Amino acid sequence: MSGRTYHDPLHGAIRLEASLPAESLTMELIETAPFQRLRRIRQLGPAFLTFHGAESSRFTHSLGVLHLARLALRQLARQAPQLAEDQGVLYAAALLHDVGHAPLSHSGEEMYGLRHETWSARLVREHPALRQILERHACGSADAVADLLEHGVHRHPALASLVSGQLDCDRLDYLLRDSHSTGASYGQLDLERILGALTLAPDGSLALHPKGLMAVEHYLVVRSLMYRSLYNHRLNVVCNWLLSQTIQRARTLGREGGVSADAVMAAWLWRPDSLDLETYLANDDLRTGYHLMRWREDGPPELQELCGRLLDRRLLKASDVSHLGAGERLELLALAQTLSKAAGLRASLCCALQQRQNRGYHPYKGGLRLWDGESLSALEDCSPLVASLVKPVELAWLIHPAEVSEPLRERLRALGGNRRGAA
Repeated sequence: MSGRTYHDPLHGAIRLEASLPAESLTMELIETAPFQRLRRIRQLGPAFLTFHGAESSRFTHSLGVLHLARLALRQLARQAPQLAEDQGVLYAAALLHDVGHAPLSHSGEEMYGLRHETWSARLVREHPALRQILERHACGSADAVADLLEHGVHRHPALASLVSGQLDCDRLDYLLRDSHSTGASYGQLDLERILGALTLAPDGSLALHPKGLMAVEHYLVVRSLMYRSLYNHRLNVVCNWLLSQTIQRARTLGREGGVSADAVMAAWLWRPDSLDLETYLANDDLRTGYHLMRWREDGPPELQELCGRLLDRRLLKASDVSHLGAGERLELLALAQTLSKAAGLRASLCCALQQRQNRGYHPYKGGLRLWDGESLSALEDCSPLVASLVKPVELAWLIHPAEVSEPLRERLRALGGNRRGAA
């Protein structure tokens, strides 16, 4: 095989050449079973229930990250040719960064209680196909890739930042791709200018030339907007809660409580700390979806209700209570539970308070710096806009059934909730 071209909806033709060792390596990795499994893992989990076009896979995203890593390395290698020596490790890490994702991507992490970075690193270290291909490319490559994925470390810090950092290739691709697939107009980036601004600080770490400042400001604002409008969309919050409740109750009820599961799902539910590689890889969106359908049909009543809401899209409502104090939020949750019980519903299956923080920029986690060849400055010190994104924003949602929306709206109005209202 002389090469292969992947026609990507975002980046166009991604051409890999077998004559180039690092690209030949990625071609081999793409054909392995662990990477092919990513075709069966949705990029945005249950977001397709909210945004009907959100059907892209982790497979597609991972190819996009590889493409951007190749472009970024090309830019940096003009300044430091020695970086090209680790081309294979960078390409493999970019390609395999999500190989350890659970079903439904980040939703699966919440459902099953695991970190995909840990599993990605373990698969690279222990899966025979992945490890053999990497070691055949260059001795020590498997451990170098695993360390990059799990700990974000590499002998060249700039390469580590391209895989895991504030402006890594993963973020650049998923913002563009998720905006494209969902129809959101926020995720448009000046990708060419951002990549063209990549440079090396005197200590060898990744930095940005000031000419790219506005493009990076725009990127950070886009990221903040995408989290608010898409990743933390109220219905995404509802779906993730329903999925987590489903798995939690299946684990609690067990086989004795009428929960049926094949051997793979049984291990995921009741022996998660002893999953082997084969059993881990055997679970994907298809298998998890099959069990949701099975439990809706013949599971315990609790599972039938939760799975039915998801599969038939009879979703719960979510009211934004971010502007309320902790005591007022708990008061509303108690009211929702009381009203739900009065309506003949099981409050534990339809009422919850979900809270999280969102920070548009974190200067202490691989914070970005500007380097013009003479002075090195923290990004937030040069940009009031970026500085404004440092402060965390708290998000809080009251999940409740539609049947109790009206009295909750009235109470929200009394508490000043008319500023945002109920969903």
